Amino acid sequence: MGTGESHDAAARAGHGTGPDTGPRPQHAPGRPGRPGRPVVAALMLAMALAALEGTIVATAVPQIVGDLGGFSVFSWLFSGYLLAVTVTLPVYGKLSDTFGRKPVLLFGIGLFLAGSLLCSLAWNMAALIAFRIVQGLGGGALQGTVQTLAADLYPLKERPRIQARMSTVWATSAIAGPALGGLLAAYAHWRWIFLINLPLGALALWLVARHLREPHRRPATRGPVDWAGALTVFACGATLLLALVQGGVAWPWTSAPSLALFAASAALAGAVVLVERRAAEPILPGWVWRRRTIAAVNLAMAALGLLMVAPMVFLPTYAQSVLGLDPIGAGFVMSVMTLSWPLSAALSQHVYRRIGFRDTAALGIALAAVILFSFTLLPHPARPWQPALIMLLLGAALGLFQLPLIVGVQSTVGWSERGTTTASVLFTRQVGQSVGAALLGAVANATISARLADSPLPGLPTHLDDVSRALDQPGLLPEAAADHLRAAVAAAVDHIYLGAACAALAALLVLLLLAPRRFPVLPEQHEE
Repeated sequence: MGTGESHDAAARAGHGTGPDTGPRPQHAPGRPGRPGRPVVAALMLAMALAALEGTIVATAVPQIVGDLGGFSVFSWLFSGYLLAVTVTLPVYGKLSDTFGRKPVLLFGIGLFLAGSLLCSLAWNMAALIAFRIVQGLGGGALQGTVQTLAADLYPLKERPRIQARMSTVWATSAIAGPALGGLLAAYAHWRWIFLINLPLGALALWLVARHLREPHRRPATRGPVDWAGALTVFACGATLLLALVQGGVAWPWTSAPSLALFAASAALAGAVVLVERRAAEPILPGWVWRRRTIAAVNLAMAALGLLMVAPMVFLPTYAQSVLGLDPIGAGFVMSVMTLSWPLSAALSQHVYRRIGFRDTAALGIALAAVILFSFTLLPHPARPWQPALIMLLLGAALGLFQLPLIVGVQSTVGWSERGTTTASVLFTRQVGQSVGAALLGAVANATISARLADSPLPGLPTHLDDVSRALDQPGLLPEAAADHLRAAVAAAVDHIYLGAACAALAALLVLLLLAPRRFPVLPEQHEE
């Protein structure tokens, strides 16, 4: 048993180090020093690539469909990438604990670049969707391994700084993606959306290969790879996410395809439990859910993924349809959250050093619940600065919530378990986002349908599929009908934000009832 594992055993037995900020970090003999700028640049570049690919295709869809066809299935350009990233996170987490972070990250960047090149050569929509899935298979390695390396390379005292930088890069890239995609599609060609990844990814690949140095590990700590577990986890995650992503969109929730997918995902979940119980080194080990700290953080991050659907998915529609803003103005209303989030995350260390990781996160999510609920109190129609202010405050609250949980949970495990722990946190957040999109989307549809059915006004859309077209061209509707439709959308978004506030309260309850008040932080030592 290596040094980190012996400390993990002590933590599981309840012998934590007292306050959850632990002893003041010391660089033990042989511990690598602070990583150089090339390594930090490589990590940020890899994070930016993974974040960009989630959104950069959005504004280029008309050009892609016009060139390749396949309008009825183009949504899989996003869903396929999301599915591949999400279901591979636990697999890459375990592989990085087994073989090290560097080979997993190099493999992920290489696969991501191969997928990007293939996407640029796609000859029809089916091929482009398949190659986007290849991109996502590499993107899962980028997203999880970079977060794990941030904890490996920096002592506890300095992790908030690097995590805040990572949050800034992720948020900026995710929001800049649609604008960059639109520019490339308009002034170059949509294929450049994928070709631009090649030089950037090659630079990241070279920097990682040349400058990233990991401490040597004892061969005895490596166990057999649980390929059967990896396959069942992948199949279960893909089936469940497919049911959540396509349910209510491609087919009704109660239809045969939807019920079959949910039944298959339940059966595969049972298979995962059976396979992982028998595995010597399971991909999803049981301790991820048996340890109170990790289980609480996983559930809280799932709630975060759910509540983030409100600002990320529905706020732009509200800003354009109800407030009458153009896409740039709608993007600004949403993007102000990225200004306060990294700043709050960077400053959160001053709070959790005084009151601990759990209480800092609880404070942040309690504020987030109040802020999300305040959205439902906005007048109709609201002034653009009002939802923008709410998003600014929400970013500050969530920065106070997310970063202490990530830094805290990574500090409770040794090197040999950190990749799996980080991957479980990111995986549950992604699943929460998929569940949130399905649940809150159903809430929005039900609200709008009820408002349209109860209205005696002529000219209103009779089907939900016609609402988006009516919102795009409100001048074609009678003025009273257009006002009623905007009010229906506003009511739907109010209900969505109310649901998001409930998710925040659920996260607060999880932290208060399940998470220990003091996280069992391990002493920082060199891990061989």
